[in-house]
Amino acid sequence: MESTTVALRPARPEDREAIAALDGSFTTDAVYEVTVSEQGFGIRPVPVDPPVHKVFPDDDDDDVDGEAEGAGEDEGEPELTRTTVAVAPDGLCGFVTASFAPWNARLTIRDIEVAPAWRGKGVGRALMRHAVDFARECGAVHVWLEVSNVNAPAVRAYLRMGFVFCGLDTSLYDGTPSAGEQALFMVRPVR
Repeated sequence: MESTTVALRPARPEDREAIAALDGSFTTDAVYEVTVSEQGFGIRPVPVDPPVHKVFPDDDDDDVDGEAEGAGEDEGEPELTRTTVAVAPDGLCGFVTASFAPWNARLTIRDIEVAPAWRGKGVGRALMRHAVDFARECGAVHVWLEVSNVNAPAVRAYLRMGFVFCGLDTSLYDGTPSAGEQALFMVRPVR
């Protein structure tokens, strides 16, 4: 990452607008095809032509920091949530929001986005390092995330960061603007 031009810091309430305005869309020339059988599932990258352009719908329930609403209530302990932002001289260029669930010692990446002009420059990797540091602070044993099979650029980045596939949900997005996509679950140990 261009360390002289991007600073990472905890999110502040005044960052909410910039976080909401961040362009998390992407264009990809491949998607991850999911095949499901009685014996399990398979995942493989498949080229697409024309390329797919994906714009995510707005999220209404993002917290900037603190406890996630309604999280962990069944277990008696609220999840701890932290958002870290990446700030360039011209403004916010990325963020990661992660939540720790004490009951299974899991840190979940709730959202991670990097502005298009800053992709491929180490911003996402630096944000993920901060999330893994948060996982260590909390005593998490692994970091878990969900990603759409259409988001091949993110899947490739997560694989480079040490994540592996651990499951999928073929119906998670049914009834949403992303219907027809499959949710891929990925995990990496906290070392």
